[in-house]
Amino acid sequence: MMAVVTTGTGGYERLEYREVAMPEPGPGEVLLQVLAAGINNTDINTRLGWYSSEVKSGTQESREDAEHADGGWSGATPFPLIQGTDCCGRVIAVGDGGDEALIGTRVLVRSCMRQNGFSSMDTVWLGSNFDGAFAQYVKVPAGEVFAIDSDWSDAELATLPCAYGTAENMIHRAGVTAGERVLVPGASGGVGSALIQLLKRRGAEVIAVTSAAKREMVLKIGADRVLCHEDDPVAAIGESCVDVVIDNVAGPGFGTMLKLLRRGGRYASSGAIAGPIVELDMRDMYLKDITLIGCTAWDEPVFGNLISYVEKAEIRPLLAATYPLDQIAEAQKVFQQKRHAGKIVLIPGP
Repeated sequence: MMAVVTTGTGGYERLEYREVAMPEPGPGEVLLQVLAAGINNTDINTRLGWYSSEVKSGTQESREDAEHADGGWSGATPFPLIQGTDCCGRVIAVGDGGDEALIGTRVLVRSCMRQNGFSSMDTVWLGSNFDGAFAQYVKVPAGEVFAIDSDWSDAELATLPCAYGTAENMIHRAGVTAGERVLVPGASGGVGSALIQLLKRRGAEVIAVTSAAKREMVLKIGADRVLCHEDDPVAAIGESCVDVVIDNVAGPGFGTMLKLLRRGGRYASSGAIAGPIVELDMRDMYLKDITLIGCTAWDEPVFGNLISYVEKAEIRPLLAATYPLDQIAEAQKVFQQKRHAGKIVLIPGP
């Protein structure tokens, strides 16, 4: 089969489109034909070595010529590796003793897998800890595939797993309820745009932060109010006026987010695209009884809930563009320009 193999940390030259051996499913596994595979920040950050403790800058400043021995995601990444965390596929084979009734079923793969059950926080990730979806075929644990009955296209379904799973997990962990006011920085990206839809589905009031160029798009997908990057959020909406901040931006704006939270407010995050090193005024945190929530391991209800939202037409896809798999470098360049809204998806050849 053909696949994109990431050979180590560094630039686009680390992405090699080449022929590799076809995976064979073992007991408890299924083999999928990959129909579509979404691009995520994690794919690029891992290749650039951004997770290295040496890196202090935001993801946009990461250098394409950098090499970091400890730059992998979720521990040392096993290079060479087929990346690809988002997978819409069709089951074409099952391992010994598997359920052959699955063959032919269109499925989504749960990207985040709890290695020792949901009582443990230990996770493995498709395309980070083992070979992923940037290929014509991929094998995955049978318990991590979810059949889906939807008229969404393959590419539209591939926008869902990582971005929407991450967003729904943060909302779930933060315990957002109807009527609460939630601030979403970085609202036009894959996770941010998913957050808007998922928060509105729960009846929350959403204040989004994005660029002026994307303001109308963010309003269109459901935000109640939009602030632009140039705005001073404290001046615009006042201190202590939001119940929850769900923030994958971090960087220099982190301290302001805590000032916006009401007493007893919650701050949830699963990323730091503007920079991982932040300034925390402990007085804002403890005097206001703020809860800080780190969100990586997905909780058990999250992915099944997403499937149901799609099947009941409670959310809609935000597909920015598709590219053939062999044009992954071009697709990642466009992704890093951050001019798109929603997700960019790769389509393997037949």
